[in-house]
Amino acid sequence: MKKILNRLINHEKISKEEAKDVLVNISKGIYNNSQIASFLTVYMMRSISVEELDGFREALLDLCLAIDLSAYNTIDLCGTGGDGKDTFNISTLASFVTAGAGVKVAKHGNYGVSSSCGSSNVLEYLGVQFTNEQDLLERSIDKAGICILHAPLFHPAMKNVAPIRRELGVKTFFNMLGPMVNPSFPKNQMVGVFNLELARMYGYLYQSSNNNFAILHDLSGYDEISLTNKTKMITNKEDKMFSPNELGLPLIDQKDIYGGKTVQESANIFLDILNANGTEAQNNVVCANAGLAISVANGISHLQGFELAKESLLNKKALAAFKKLLELSK
Repeated sequence: MKKILNRLINHEKISKEEAKDVLVNISKGIYNNSQIASFLTVYMMRSISVEELDGFREALLDLCLAIDLSAYNTIDLCGTGGDGKDTFNISTLASFVTAGAGVKVAKHGNYGVSSSCGSSNVLEYLGVQFTNEQDLLERSIDKAGICILHAPLFHPAMKNVAPIRRELGVKTFFNMLGPMVNPSFPKNQMVGVFNLELARMYGYLYQSSNNNFAILHDLSGYDEISLTNKTKMITNKEDKMFSPNELGLPLIDQKDIYGGKTVQESANIFLDILNANGTEAQNNVVCANAGLAISVANGISHLQGFELAKESLLNKKALAAFKKLLELSK
């Protein structure tokens, strides 16, 4: 590790294989906490290369506890986090709206590190129990239309990193990796990232796959469609700038999608929206994201997906999916 750190400190890049080896060695407990923290810190201060990111991704996928959900043609809605915006749990809510619209969802998520409340925090608070058992996950996706893949249960090799990430409390390159290492290898993905550079890197890496995907970065800095600005959107079919008026929606204020300061506040917002008691701005931002996911999975327009998403949310199909998941997880 000392040689790698010296090279990185001197602004050198490491190869894909070297990056992969470092993560494998971290998983084996070869490095101490100070070395791991220093390695993470380097990438807070300089850009990561495509080769480095690809090496990290490949290592985590090789080391993960893979789960086979290929029979369900699933989609994952996942953001990198790290945008510093502290929104409510938009992608998690959009996942239930997507499931309520009949699209099978394999939601990869984790506890918040750089935000106050990640998807796993709010779901656990509301009573969802996480599992990595194949039969339970299949039953969940079959009956509820969605299953939750809580990252620590599928990436045990990263147990040495988790406490260091919590102590640092800021975004690291593991934020960049989260959406790329879903252990069920879904064929459809909607991914939000925290800057344009990362969106381009994701686009480059995803273009070599046969997946349907949409990579998003909102120009106000969000890792999802926020409706506060235009959104850069890279898919397997096009590279475009999305404007809310394409869905007949006005721009909203950033305060309209704030997420609360505690897990309890976040959970209350989550339940209000699922129970069709959200504000118009909250409902629209959830449905804009869910609508794109439905569009990606079903090969329809974003506007058509948005209408299906609104129907799922306002007719409480999304709520039914959540209640069924909660029941099955007990």
